Amino acid sequence: MITTETNSSNLMSVQRRRLRRSDVPNYLALKHGIDIAVSTLAKMATVGGGPAMQYSGRIPLYHVRDLDTWAEERLSKAVRSTSERS
Repeated sequence: MITTETNSSNLMSVQRRRLRRSDVPNYLALKHGIDIAVSTLAKMATVGGGPAMQYSGRIPLYHVRDLDTWAEERLSKAVRSTSERS
């Protein structure tokens, strides 16, 4: 069960233009339905394949626009049958 306090703090973090890595999984799940772990984002930051990020000192920040672009690139086009999936 999600409490109101947790829900409101999640909404506040989603409204920021740049998110800390720990906030990214919640944003992607709420906005795009993509579940991803913080550890997966950290691994992708090392080997590539993840969303673009910027640094503020040692802290990686992900711009919401870059997260949306990355999520759209990961999603397939809409299909009506599994046979349409390419």
